[in-house]
Amino acid sequence: MADALLRLCRAARHFSHAGGDLTAAAARRRSIKRLTAALLLAGTLATPAIAQEGEEVVVRGRGLAPRPGDKAASVVTLDAARIRENASNRLESVLADVAGLQQFRRADSRSANPTSQGISLRGIGGNASSRALLILDGVPQTDPFGGWVPFPAYATDRIGAIRVTRGGGSGYFGPGALAGTVEIDSSGPRDQPALAADLAYGSRNSVDATASALLERGAGFATLSAAYARGDGFIPTVAGQRGPADRPAPYEQFSAAARTVVTVAPSTELQANVSGFTDTRERGTAFTANRSEGADASLRVVGRGALGWSALAYLQTRAFASQFASVDAARQTATQTLDQYSTPATGIGGRIELAPRLGNGRDLRFGADIRRVEGRTQELYTYVAGLPTRRRVAGGAALNWGIFGDGTLTAGALTLTLGGRVDRWQLTDGSLRETTLANGAALTTSDFADRAGTEWTGRAGAAWTIAPPLTLRTSAYRGWRLPTLNELYRPFRVGTDAVAANALLAPERLTGIDGGVTLVPVGGVSLTGTLFWNRLTDAISNVTAGRGPGTFPGVGFVAAGGTYRVRQNLDAIESTGVELDARWDHGPWFASASWSHVNPHVRATGSAAALDDLRPAQTPRDLVSTALGWRQQDAALSATLRHSAAQFEDDQNSRTLAAATTLDGYAALPLTRRIAIEARAENVFDARVEAGISGTGVVERATPRTLWIGVRLRS
Repeated sequence: MADALLRLCRAARHFSHAGGDLTAAAARRRSIKRLTAALLLAGTLATPAIAQEGEEVVVRGRGLAPRPGDKAASVVTLDAARIRENASNRLESVLADVAGLQQFRRADSRSANPTSQGISLRGIGGNASSRALLILDGVPQTDPFGGWVPFPAYATDRIGAIRVTRGGGSGYFGPGALAGTVEIDSSGPRDQPALAADLAYGSRNSVDATASALLERGAGFATLSAAYARGDGFIPTVAGQRGPADRPAPYEQFSAAARTVVTVAPSTELQANVSGFTDTRERGTAFTANRSEGADASLRVVGRGALGWSALAYLQTRAFASQFASVDAARQTATQTLDQYSTPATGIGGRIELAPRLGNGRDLRFGADIRRVEGRTQELYTYVAGLPTRRRVAGGAALNWGIFGDGTLTAGALTLTLGGRVDRWQLTDGSLRETTLANGAALTTSDFADRAGTEWTGRAGAAWTIAPPLTLRTSAYRGWRLPTLNELYRPFRVGTDAVAANALLAPERLTGIDGGVTLVPVGGVSLTGTLFWNRLTDAISNVTAGRGPGTFPGVGFVAAGGTYRVRQNLDAIESTGVELDARWDHGPWFASASWSHVNPHVRATGSAAALDDLRPAQTPRDLVSTALGWRQQDAALSATLRHSAAQFEDDQNSRTLAAATTLDGYAALPLTRRIAIEARAENVFDARVEAGISGTGVVERATPRTLWIGVRLRS
C-alpha cells in the first residue's frame, strides 16, 4: 500500500508556467513530493511497542485530558459517526454543523479559491485569513504564508473527534484564537476499523475514494490512510450571466497520512504524525488554475503519570500557485492578468506543557510554545498581448514565542478557571521587489523595517451547577492575532479588482464576554444557550479607496469596472449575538439543531469613516444547521437542513448575496457484515447559493445539486 501511495503522490498533476524562475518552482514542487513520500514511508516503518505482560496501559493517541475549566466555555463536540455521515464528505461541511463557524466565502474546497478559506466565529468578519485557531493533534494548521485552511488535506475518515470552543482567549491555545478554537483529533482504535475503504461516483463525473488501515500491537497502534477526489466541476457563473468564456471548474485532490502511537513507558506514549496533500482546482474560466501542495510532520510525547506533561515539535512546508484572469463585459474572452507561479512557505514550532497533579478539584497547566513562519510570493503581472512584462517577489518571516498558564478550581457545584499568557512577536526580512522582465530594471525596491511587540492575553470563567440538570456559566477573554505575511507584504488582484498590501498593519486584538446556560432535563436531551459581546480592535480589512480606470499606489493600473482597495486596521468590529444548540438521542434516533444570530458593526474613522456602522463583509446575521437521523449497527439515514441569511459581498455593503437554504441527505444500507451501499445527496433542491458578486455584478454560485452512489468496505 505504501508503494501505491507514493506512486499516486508522484502522479499528481501539476500546472505548467512561463517565466524566469520556472526551474526553481519545479524544484520546489519536486522537493515537497520527496518530503511527503519520505514522511509517509517513515510513518509506515515505525512499529508500535508491545506492552509488558501484566501492564494495563490505555493509549488514546491524544494529548492531555481536556481542562475541567472548559465547563465555563461554549463547547460543541462532533463525534466520528457524525463526521463520516456527511453528504459532501468534506471537513468544511462538517464544521457547518456548528452554527456561527463559517468560511470567508460560501463555496467549498472544490470550487473556491484556496486563499478565501479562512475560518471565523461569532460574526467578527474575515478577510480570508482565519480569525479562529484550527489545530490537528496539537499542531496549528493555517497556511504559514496566508492564514487560510487547506481543507482538502483533511480526509474525514481519519478524524476521530472535533471540539469547537466558541469565544476567544489566547491564553491556553496560543495566538490566533480570536473568535474560538477548533481542535481536531486523529482517529484511533476506538473509531477506526482494521481495514476500511469507500468508493463513490457522483454528478459531473466525480469520484470520491478513501482507504485506511489500522494495526494494533499491545498498547500501541499505527494507521495509514489515503484519499482521492476529482470531478469535472460545475460552471460557477450563474446561468443567466454566462458567456463563451465561462466553463466548468474541475478539481483533483489527493492526501495521505501515516500515524504511529508507541508506548515508551507505563504512563508515557510517543505519537508520530506525517501527512501530505496535493490540490488542483480551476475557477471557471481560462487562466484561473491554482495548485496547493504540502507536507507535515509532528512528534508529540505525552506523559500521564504523577506529573502530566506533553512535548510537541512540528514542521510544515507549503507551496501554492494561482492564476488570475479578467473577463470582458460580454464574457466572450478571458485575459490573463497575473500568474502567482510560486509561493513557498514553511512553518516550524513546538510546545511544552506541564500538568502537575494537585489533588481532587484542582487542575493546573503551564508551559511555553514557539512558532516561526516564512514565505514569499513570486508573480508575473502586467500582461501585454498575452505575455507578462513585470515580476514581483514579496515576503518575509514572523516569529512568535510565549509562556502560558491555566488553572481550574472545582468546589462542589462551582468551577472557577483562570488562564493567561505573554507573547513576544517579531516581523523580519519583509521586502517587496518589482522589476521589468525585458531588462530587469527595478520598479519597486522596498525593504520594510523589522518590528517587534509584546501581547498579554487570557481568559477567566465560572460555571455553577445549580442542580444536576442546570448549569450557568460565564467567561471573559482577550485574544490576539499577528497579521499574516500575505496581508503585510503581498498586493493582489481578483479579476479587475486590486488590493494593496500594508507592511505597517498592527496585530488584531479581541476582547469579549459571554454568559450561558446548559440544561439536561432528561437523559439524551441537552439544551445550551449563550449570549456574547465581542470587540475586535485594529481589525484588518480590505478598505475601498478608489475605482478604475486609474493608476493607484501599490497595485498600478486598475481597469474600468475594477475596485482599488488597501489593507488597513479599522478602529474596531463589535459583534453581539446569541447561540442556541440542542441535541436529542433516543435509541437509534438522534436530532440536533444549532442557531447563531449576530449583530456586528464596523467602527471606523479617518480614511475608513465611510464604513462606520456598516456590517463586515461576508457576515450573515443568521446561520442555522439542523439534522435528523437514525443509526442501527451499520445502517444509517440522516438529513441535514442549513440556512444562511443574506450577507454583503463588500465592505461598503453595496452588493448583497441572497439568503440560501439547502438540504443534504445520507444513507447507508449494509449488504453483508462488511459491505454496505452508500448514497449521498448535496443541495437536494438545487438551491442557488451565491458565493460572490464581482464589481461588474457577475454572480458566482457555490455547489449545485450533487448526487453520489458508492460502496463501503469495513473489516
